[in-house]
Amino acid sequence: MLPEHLRELRKWQAEDDLVKRPNLSEWDLQQIQQEIDRAIRSRELTEVQTWRDGILHKHTGIIVSADISSQRIQLDERWIKVAEIVSVNVLE
Repeated sequence: MLPEHLRELRKWQAEDDLVKRPNLSEWDLQQIQQEIDRAIRSRELTEVQTWRDGILHKHTGIIVSADISSQRIQLDERWIKVAEIVSVNVLE
């Protein structure tokens, strides 16, 4: 195969691997908020799944705080934007 064809095939494959942003209902958003509140109160290990640029990321740690003004939560030492969160699970 020609290098140009290989490059296009790799690009096409990378685009196929992308995930569409999950469509969250009002109920889903309330569940996420409740889990964040529970995780902050309990200080238990929590798994937060985020979506950015077609890729789902899993982050695990303890939610230390939530900053309402900037719409972020602090998971251990990193900050995560609330708008990117698609699920939150407190690991018991």
